[in-house]
Amino acid sequence: MSSLDRFLGDSPLRVLIKLIVISFLVGVVMSAFGWSPLDVLNGIRDFFVDLWNMGFRAVDRFVGYFLLGAAIVIPAFILLRLFSLRK
Repeated sequence: MSSLDRFLGDSPLRVLIKLIVISFLVGVVMSAFGWSPLDVLNGIRDFFVDLWNMGFRAVDRFVGYFLLGAAIVIPAFILLRLFSLRK
């Protein structure tokens, strides 16, 4: 196996065919939703701008969700571990 094959993960021809097929499928899906590559880039940019504008409110919401989930997950984990020790 050549270094190019190792880098690509397969032979160059097979990688090219896979990329062509995946590109076609992604193009069909994007066309069905009416998206363009610029729409995707603008969506990514808008996501980060909104995240920046939300500032600490986003962090506060994340911590709140984390604590809410931990209130269920941690006791369930402890109970499962205790029941598994009994066997």
